[in-house]
Parts: sequence; C-alpha cells; structure tokens
Amino acid sequence: MKENLNDHNEAALNHPSEFNAVRLSPHFKLSEFLNLRKHPGNFPTIQAVANLTYGCHQLLEPARLIAGPIIINSGFRCESVNRKVGGVAGSQHLIGQAADIRPKDASQFPALVDFLKKWEYTDQLLTGSGWLHISWNPFSPPRHYIRIGYYK
Repeated sequence: MKENLNDHNEAALNHPSEFNAVRLSPHFKLSEFLNLRKHPGNFPTIQAVANLTYGCHQLLEPARLIAGPIIINSGFRCESVNRKVGGVAGSQHLIGQAADIRPKDASQFPALVDFLKKWEYTDQLLTGSGWLHISWNPFSPPRHYIRIGYYK
C-alpha cells in the first residue's frame, strides 16, 4: 500500500483531520468516501483505502470520462455507520469495495449506467432513482451482477 500513497498521503492517514488531503486518484479524495461530518468515527483501514483507490482508478475515473464529475453519496462505512444507514451485513462498503454515486449532471445518468453495465471491472451495479450502487473487487473476477431499478 505504501507504494500507492505519496508521503503526504501516508502522513495524512495517521491524522483523520487531514483525510481531505489524501488523494486516491486525480479526481477523488478519501474524504469524499468517508462523510466524516455526518459520521465522525468512520475511519477506514489501510486495506479499505487500497480498495477504494482501486475502485477510483478502475471504475470511477473511467466513468468520469463518460459522464463528467461524479458525486459520492456513500463510500466506505465502518460497522456502526453501516448499521445506522441500514446497510446489509457483509456489505462491500465495509471493506472499501463499494460506493453509491450519481453524476453531477443528472442528464448523464443513463450514460453512466450504460458505461458501467458494460465495463469489465464492474462487480455489481444496482440502480436507484437518480443514483447507483457500484462495487469492485481487486482480488476476484467481477461478477457483473447488474440490476436496473433495484432500489425503488
């Protein structure tokens, strides 16, 4: 993991107040996946950060090229946050392998869904009303589990 983080990022991981300084990829910061204002104790493990970094590079950055800026509604969740928001036990959010997202420009939602349905690294894609849940797995082949209109 250390080789994936620059010195500034590594130092910031030791100080939760500096999570905003940790860049996972060119367009995504760790803080976007934590929602610390709403969930102040939602701290990831180093492995979860590595998993989020993988997701940024393999799914979110390529999707951003298609749909423009992407908003992270929910990313990593510690156990207590996952329970609080009604997440399922064993959720990939718990290990930094999932995010609930939406395009900044709502008109790009269909393009984002179409891209992720076909993208080779998409493990799971579940759509809701204007947002979608995506997951990835750096350690296993993607399942390509796609459910459009899953969340009503």
